[in-house]
Amino acid sequence: MSKEFLLEETQIDIVVSYLRNILQDRDCIVILRGDLASGKTTLVKYFVKSLGLEDIVNSPTFSLQVVYGDNIFHYDLYNKSLEEFIALGMLEEFEKSGLHFVEWGNSKLENILCDYGFDVLVIDILKKDDKRLYKIYE
Repeated sequence: MSKEFLLEETQIDIVVSYLRNILQDRDCIVILRGDLASGKTTLVKYFVKSLGLEDIVNSPTFSLQVVYGDNIFHYDLYNKSLEEFIALGMLEEFEKSGLHFVEWGNSKLENILCDYGFDVLVIDILKKDDKRLYKIYE
C-alpha cells in the first residue's frame, strides 16, 4: 500500500498527522530516503514536535543516533556504510520499543529489516520546485 502527498513546507502537518495516525501503537522503523536538503530531518523535527516534545531535532550525521523523549530514535547513515552500521551493533537498537527514523536507509537495509521481521515503513521525499512529494510505502 502506498500514499502520496505533494505539499508546501507550510503544509507538512498534513503528512505528520497521517504518519501519527498510521504509526500509532506501532513499533516501527521508518526509512527516510531523499536527496540532500529534501526534508528528511525536517519531517522528523515536525513529527517530534507534534508529540509535544521540546527536544531539539538535528540530523544525527556525526552522532549516528539521537533519542527524543523515551521512544523516538533518529539515525543518519549518510557517513556510514550499511556494513559499518551493522558492525557498530546498530541493528540491535531496532529491537527497542518505539519509532525508529533512519535517514539514508537503502533497499538493502529495508530487506534486512524485513527479513528479521521488523515492521518497516519507507518514505521517499522528492523535491518538486517549492514543494515536496512524500511517497509513503507500508
